[in-house]
This record gives sequence, C-alpha cells and structure tokens, in this order.
Amino acid sequence: MADSIESLIPDYIRGLPVYIPGRPIEDVERELKIRAIKLASNENPLGPSPKALEAARHALAESHRYPDGGTLRLRERLAALNNVTPEEIFVGLGSSEMIDLAARLTLSPGKTGATSTGSYAPYAIAIRATGATLSRAPMRNFAYDLAALASIITPETRIAYVANPNNPTGTAFGAGEFAAFLARVPSNILIVLDEAYVHYADRHDMPQSVELFRQRDNLLIMRTFSKVYGLAAMRIGYAIANAAVVAAMNKLRTPFNAAGVSQAAALAALDDADHVARSIAANAAERTRLTAELSKLGLRPVPSHTNFIFIDVGSRATDLYNELLREGVIVRPLAWMGFPGAIRISLGTSEENNKLLAALNHCLHAASK
Repeated sequence: MADSIESLIPDYIRGLPVYIPGRPIEDVERELKIRAIKLASNENPLGPSPKALEAARHALAESHRYPDGGTLRLRERLAALNNVTPEEIFVGLGSSEMIDLAARLTLSPGKTGATSTGSYAPYAIAIRATGATLSRAPMRNFAYDLAALASIITPETRIAYVANPNNPTGTAFGAGEFAAFLARVPSNILIVLDEAYVHYADRHDMPQSVELFRQRDNLLIMRTFSKVYGLAAMRIGYAIANAAVVAAMNKLRTPFNAAGVSQAAALAALDDADHVARSIAANAAERTRLTAELSKLGLRPVPSHTNFIFIDVGSRATDLYNELLREGVIVRPLAWMGFPGAIRISLGTSEENNKLLAALNHCLHAASK
C-alpha cells in the first residue's frame, strides 16, 4: 500500500529538496544548555513597530471572525503608496506564496523557468514543482550576471526570477544592468523581481522598479513585511503586477491567505516611517562596523546591500558553523544553497554583533593553534 500511494506523487515532486530554515533559538538552547543568539534568518533585530504590535493586539479580539479575504484596505493603502491601482496589488503569505503562485501560473511540463545559481532556493523549487525544466545562469563575483541570465532564455521559457538585492550573497545590481536585461527579455516572459531587502540597499543607482512596471506589463515586483518592518512571524507580503496576473494569482491562492492580525499589523507598520528609518540606519551602521571587524579577523566578507553578510570561508564552513553554535551563536551554513564553503551572518543588535565577533575571534584563534 505504501508503494502504491507513493507512486501517486510525480517524480518531479519526489525529487525536490526541502527548504531548510535557520535553527530556532529554543532548539539550540535546549540541546546545548546555553543562552544563544540567532543571526541566521535575516530578521529585524529591532523588532516590529510598536504601532504594529498595538494593532495586532486589537485585531486578536476579532480572531473568531474570518479576515478580509480580499485584503481591500491593505491593497488600497499599498496601491496609494506605489501610485498603482488596488487591482495591481496582490497580498500574500510572505514572498513564499507569490514565488510559488507565479510559477504555477506560467509553467507546466515542457516549459522552462530561469533563475541564477546562488540565488534564493525557493525559486528553483517553485519551478521544478510544476514539472517544468529549471534553467540556471552562473553568477559572477557572487552577483547576478544578468547578461548570462538573458542568454539562457529560450522559446520555452515562461518566467525568470531575479532578486535585488540577492539572498544569500547580499549583492545588488544597478539600473543600467537591469535595463539592459529587460531589453533582451521578450514581453511574453514574466519577470519576477524579488525586492525583499530593497530598503537596506545603499547603491545610488538601484532600479526604480515601480516606474519600470508602468512601462512593462510583464514585471512582477515582490515586497515583504518580514524584513525592515519586522513582521516575519506574521507571514505577509505583497506583489505589484499587471491586473490580469493579479486576478489569476487570486484564483490560485488559498482563501483567507492573509490573517486578520497580519493585515492589521502590516497597515500599522506602514504608518510608522520613523521605525523603518531607525531600522535602516541601525542596520547600515552595524553592517559597516561588522564588515570592518570581520575583515580585521582575516575574513573576506562580500560587500552587502542587505541586513546580512555573506562570507566565503572555504573548507572551514561546516566546522566554523558548529563551533559558533557551541559558543551560542546561530549563523547560516549555505551548502544547501549552493555555497558549501560559505556562511551567512544576519546583522543583530550591537550587543549581539559583539557576541558574534568575540565568538568568531575565539573560534578562529583556537583553530590556528
């Protein structure tokens, strides 16, 4: 019976890798009997806006009611902020749902989805989960090579995923490079631009994605409340896309995919520009400091435009991850994302980053003896 049931699952589903989340603090503390800090999942160390927390508390009182299944208030607010129509806004279960729905909308066996090696793993998983062919372009210096990505697009390609800035490497591409890429991609291919970390980017020439969307109806822009807004546990994000694409995604999504508490928190978070500004400023200061201190330790961090730092440490990656874990510091090993010699360190508070640096210093000096 077990074999016959398993045979119902298509081979392309059975062969998919499992997304590996960062280890929870509670698990590490229970296992190692130590106090730990988590610098593994790119969360906002300042937490949510107090306004968002208060709105969530009020919304909890209505937990016996189903939420607004059309997320009207939030879509109207996001549309006004981006100068688009509510019909061009999709609200979903973080970026994850939108990544999956975009693939389901455009792909089927015999078609192709494109992305790059060394980018966010769920892109490849979403493409393969439809039975379509996955095509990946190589990166250059841990960054998207958009010319290479454009070159692998074929008549069978229906969707291309790009992240700017990129997770897990932290690199970002500029407006000129993206414009050249757009010029080479046919208009019947959906381009999914993941801007989860865009608030943290300090390139002066970042693409003006919403302006580009107004010029091209095959661009889908993804944003999230999980990062700078500090609402990772609420699992809410949004996309800006052509109204026909949004309407089709709404046919595929789960009913009531955005909880009422999450909608309320997101709306309030949009009202707290000061909290966003503080989060961006704190991140920039700690990113500069931590990059310099990591370099002093003999490491070579890749310049980051995000709230994390990518470091290629070669054959020591697994050992260093485990050594830091024993010191009570959880970072992210990246072998499962295609970088067996790398770790990714999320930026924490100043105190957390100090603990990281002390632990790294101890581990590296112990290894050199």
